[in-house]
Amino acid sequence: MNLPTTETARIAVIGLGYVGLPLALALSRHFPTLGFDIDKGRIAELRRGIDRTGEVEPAVLRAGLLSLADDPASLADRNVFIIAAPTPVDADNRPDMSALLAACRTLGAHLGKGGVVVSESTVYPGVTEDVCGPVIEAASGLKAGHDFFLGYSPERINPGDREHTVERIRKVVAGQTPEVAALLAGLYGAVTSGGVYVARNIRTAEAAKAIENAQRDINIAFINEVAQIARLLGLSIHDVLETAGTKWNFLPFQPGLVGGHCIGVDPYYLAHCAQALGHEPEIILAGRRINDGMADFIAGCVDEEIRRDGGGTYARILLLGLTFKEDVPDLRSSKSVDLIRGLTKRGHTVDVHDPMADADEARRHYGVELLTGLEKAAGYDALVGAVGHRSYRDFSAATFERLLRPGGLIADIKGIWSKTKLPKNQRRWQL
Repeated sequence: MNLPTTETARIAVIGLGYVGLPLALALSRHFPTLGFDIDKGRIAELRRGIDRTGEVEPAVLRAGLLSLADDPASLADRNVFIIAAPTPVDADNRPDMSALLAACRTLGAHLGKGGVVVSESTVYPGVTEDVCGPVIEAASGLKAGHDFFLGYSPERINPGDREHTVERIRKVVAGQTPEVAALLAGLYGAVTSGGVYVARNIRTAEAAKAIENAQRDINIAFINEVAQIARLLGLSIHDVLETAGTKWNFLPFQPGLVGGHCIGVDPYYLAHCAQALGHEPEIILAGRRINDGMADFIAGCVDEEIRRDGGGTYARILLLGLTFKEDVPDLRSSKSVDLIRGLTKRGHTVDVHDPMADADEARRHYGVELLTGLEKAAGYDALVGAVGHRSYRDFSAATFERLLRPGGLIADIKGIWSKTKLPKNQRRWQL
C-alpha cells in the first residue's frame, strides 16, 4: 500500500478551533491544506477574516492560503486527515469523545485506500487504535493497518500564548507503522522550528499527552492546598511563594482557579483509563478534588472578609473575569462560574464583567448577564479580581475609588494588584 509523501500529501484538518485553525494555517504554508468544520457559522466568519478565538490575525486569514469548507464531500480528494476535535468530560467527569468519534465517521465516509488519519485530540492510551480505528473502519469499509493507517500527534496549544505557537514548539508524532511515523515527522517537521520527537508507538504518545496536563494540575493543586494552610497561619501564599522562589530549583506554580479545556479535563481521561485497569489513581483525583473545590473555598474566604466588615450584611460584588484564563475569550470550563455560584449561595449579589467574553455565550451556557462596560459601575461593597485580563492589570487607585464604596474590599485572587498601591480607605485580601 502506497502512503502519501510530503510531495503528494493533500491534508484536511478537521475542526477549526484553538488547535485546528493555527495548525491548518501553518500546514497551508507548505502543503495543499483544507480546513474543515461542521459549524457553518464558523466557516463563514473565517472567510470574512474573523477568528472568534482571537488566535489568528484577520490579515493572516485573508491571505487565502487555507481552503475552507463545511461540506463533508470536500474531504473526498484528501489523503491525510488530521482531527482536532474537542474531548471534554461529561457532568460526571467521564470522557466525552462524541465530537472525536463524529469526526471519525465523517472522514471515514470519504477515506480512500492509502489514507492516513491522525488525531491531535487528548485521549487516554488506546483510544486512537482501539476506539477511533474501528469507527473509521465501519464508516469507510476499509481495514486499519492495511487499507488506511493511523497516527497520533498530541496538540500542545496554549491559548493566548504568542511564544509557544505551533510553529515553535516541539511536536510529538507516532504512527501505526514506522513509515507512517516518518511521514508525520516530515509533515510536522516542515511546520515547526522546534523539531519533532518520534514516540515509540501511538499508545506512548497518548500517555505522554495525558500526563503533561495531569502533572501541571497536581502541582497547582499542591500550591492551592498550601494556600489554604497559609490562610490558617495568617500568611499570604504569594509572599510565601516569592520567598520560596529564591531557591534555584523551586517550581514557579501559582494558586488559583483551574479551568479550561485542558488542565481541568485531561487528568480525568488518565484516571478513567487507570480505573478501567483496576488501579485507583489517588494522587490524580486528589489534585482534581482540590482544584475543583478551590472556587468554593475562595468564595468562603471572600464571604468571611465581607462579613467581618459588614456586620453580617450581604454585599454587592463586582466580579472581574469570566473566561478561563487571562486575555483569551474562551469560556469553556470557566471556574469563575463556580465562584459566582459560591458567592450567590452565601447571599451576595454578583455583577460580572469581562471584556474578552461573548455576552451571548455567557448567557446561553451559564445564565450569566455580563455588564456591557464599567463606565457606570460604582459603589460596590467588594470587587473580586478573578481573571487577570490586561485591562484589569492597568487599574489605578482612582479606578478602585470609583468602583468601590469607602471601606470596600478588593479580593485579589490572582495577585493582579499585589504591587499596586490601593486607596487608604479600601481593604485588600488575596490568597
